[in-house]
Amino acid sequence: MAEHRLAGLSAPSISDIEDLAAAAFSSLPDGFRTLCGEVIITVTDFPTEEVQHDMDAGPFDLLGLFQGIGLAHDGAVPETGRMPNMIFLYRRAMLDYWAEHEETLGAVVTHVLVHEIGHHFGLSDDDMYAIEDRTP
Repeated sequence: MAEHRLAGLSAPSISDIEDLAAAAFSSLPDGFRTLCGEVIITVTDFPTEEVQHDMDAGPFDLLGLFQGIGLAHDGAVPETGRMPNMIFLYRRAMLDYWAEHEETLGAVVTHVLVHEIGHHFGLSDDDMYAIEDRTP
C-alpha cells in the first residue's frame, strides 16, 4: 500500500507561525509598521489561564490578544514600571480556525496580527480591513 501524501506532514509549529507572523508584519505598509514601534509579537499554543479567566474565554476562543497601552491612551499612563506592548498569537486556536475555513494559514495569521495591532492604534474594523486589503 502506498504511503498517503500527507502521512509525513506535521502541524505547523510555533516557529512556523512566528515565521508567518514575521512575513505578515514585514508586508504591512511601511508607515503602519513604523508606528508600531517596539511592539513584541509572541506566539504560544494557548492563552494563559489568567487571560482565559479575564476574557471569559476558553483555550480555543482567542486567536490573538493585544496587551499593553494603545497609542490612543499612551500619554495617560506613566512610563515607570510599564511592561512593553505585546501581541500574542495563539497557535492552536489559529490552527483550529484554519482547519474549519477556506483561508490559507498565512492569511489567518495576517488577519489576527493586523487585528491585534489595530487595537494598539485604536482602529475601527473597517480601518483594519483596509490595511489587510493593502497587504500582499
